[in-house]
This record gives sequence, C-alpha cells and structure tokens, in this order.
Amino acid sequence: MKATFMYGAGDVRVETVADPVIRQPTDAIVRAVRACVCGSDLHPYHSLHASDTGRPMGHELIGVVEEIGADVRTVKPGDFVVVPFAFQDNTCVFCREGFQTSCVHGGWYGSPEVGGLQAELARVPQADGSLVVVPGLTPDTASEELLASLLTLSDVYLTGYHAAYMGDVQPGKTVTVIGDGAVGLSAVLAARQLGAERIILMGRHASRTDLGVAFGATDVVAERGADGVARVLELTNGEGSHIVLEAVGHMPAYEQAYGIVRPGGIISRVGVPQYEEAPIGFGSLFGKNARLAGGPAPVRAYLEPAIQQVLDGVIDPGRVFDRTVGIDDVPAGYAAMDAREALKVMVSF
Repeated sequence: MKATFMYGAGDVRVETVADPVIRQPTDAIVRAVRACVCGSDLHPYHSLHASDTGRPMGHELIGVVEEIGADVRTVKPGDFVVVPFAFQDNTCVFCREGFQTSCVHGGWYGSPEVGGLQAELARVPQADGSLVVVPGLTPDTASEELLASLLTLSDVYLTGYHAAYMGDVQPGKTVTVIGDGAVGLSAVLAARQLGAERIILMGRHASRTDLGVAFGATDVVAERGADGVARVLELTNGEGSHIVLEAVGHMPAYEQAYGIVRPGGIISRVGVPQYEEAPIGFGSLFGKNARLAGGPAPVRAYLEPAIQQVLDGVIDPGRVFDRTVGIDDVPAGYAAMDAREALKVMVSF
C-alpha cells in the first residue's frame, strides 16, 4: 500500500510499504475512502528534526472495514465507518466520563507501531471502542459533500465543538474565536449550534472569514495582538468575551485570549499548545476570575449525534475543505496548507 511519512521539516514522502495486518484480537483493518491533512500536522512540518526513519502521518479518516480481529464485536467487514483521531476502548473510567483521549488503553496514530491514517489501509487498535458506523450509507451512495462533512467528524469539526462545549457556550453568550483555520471555523459553527448570541471571529484571510460568517460569525476582527484585543473590547463595550475559543496553539493567541476574556469568563483551548509555560497570574487569569479549559477533543464522545446531524443536513462542516488530492500528491497538499494557499486538504482514494 501507499502511505505518508515525514522525514524532517518540510520533507513529506509517499512510500509503498507492506499492508497492515491484525496484531491484536481487538484490531481492525480499514480501507481508506477519504483522509486529510490537519493543521496540527504543520507543527512537525515546521520543526521535525531530520531522520532516516520517517514518521507515519495522518490521524483523520473515513473508510470501509476490511478485516477484524477475533474479539471485535461492534463492526464487521463492509461497514462504512468514521475513525476518530485517537483510539480508545470506550469502556475505561475516563472513557465513561467522556474523556476518551485519556483512555488507559488508548493512544495516538503516528508511531511506527500503530502507523498513520494518510494511507490506503490502516490498522485501528481498539476497534470496538474507536470505530463508529455511518448508518444507512455507503461510500458509493454518499455525495461528495456528505463524505467531506463526515470526514470532519474524525477530528476538525468535533475539535471545534469540543472547544465550544468545554467553554460552556450557551444562548445569550458572546464568544470570540481566535484563528481562522479549519478548527477555528468549526468552532464558529459549533458555537452557533450551541446558541451563542454573538460570535466574534479573529482572522485575517477574507476567504476564510467569509466562510466563518456563513457558519455564524457575527463580527470579524482582522487585527492581532494588542490591536486585536482593543478591537474586541471595543465591540463588547469594554467588557470582553464570555468565552474565548483558542484554535491556534501559539503563545500570541493565548495572550490575545486572556486579554479578551471578560471577568468570570472561560478560555477554552484546542489548538495544540506549542509551549508549556504561560501566564496564569493576576494580570492574565487570576485577576479576572477567568477559567482555563480545553484539551485534545474526545471525538468518540460526540460522534453518534454529530453523524446524525450531518446526515440530517443540520450541519455542513465539510465546507472547510477547499482542495482535494490523491495519495501521491499529499506532499503538495502539505505545502499548499503551509503557504495558506489551501484551508484544509482532503485526500481521496
């Protein structure tokens, strides 16, 4: 099969490797229908140290079950499934509490042992707890728009939803979303679904913020840093935002977040933080009684209702995809996203 590997910053290659096989009785093999490149994939694209051993890439996938291990009960060959970006048993104490990304038997794609999902075939550990069947639909009967929206449920839309959920977005609240990438736009859509009265989108790229407006943003702020903070405070009569959804992961975005959040408000981060130390003292969080929330989205917790929303046409998060490539052109997809020539790149098989 063909699969994607990263050998260092900017060095993405598609290689032919052996097909994955069942290693544990809880595994399944899934044939890819659609995969994609994530904004978080650009972090190693900028910083990964060169190596002779490539890192398997990709963690977003919809596909068809090809083979199952002896202990798998909830899916069968031929099922059309959504593959969450982390795998989990969905039965441990943390899974039962709704935080499947902390599963005691779970883990992440991208290691040599597990492999990546930007590939023609994938081994999915903990298949019963990870794979969710799309009811009444096959890849052949689904429209391109449906396939795109279902693919966002493996990560990007439900990561945006998780930001809004952890931020306690409710009717009547003012929400500010920092970042006009696919996760930020998904957070706008999710905040609208949860009833936010006002949604301020901070972003500078008109083609992206226009989609944000279509998803429900009521205001767009192009300024950054102190100017961006001042503009949001101006829009909110100096009060700030009840909830700030930070979808970038870099320190300037976090600094904007605590500058914008109003007293008693919540900052919810889902941009993978590229830092460990950050201000939390009197001038940032403490003095405002502001709370800090967010983390890796437990996609599995939200999947069934989100799939139904897509099938019913309630949400159309697949609009974040603006370029489609085949597996051989995945390196060009990375380059396009890095150059901001593409918002989010889909891989079609």
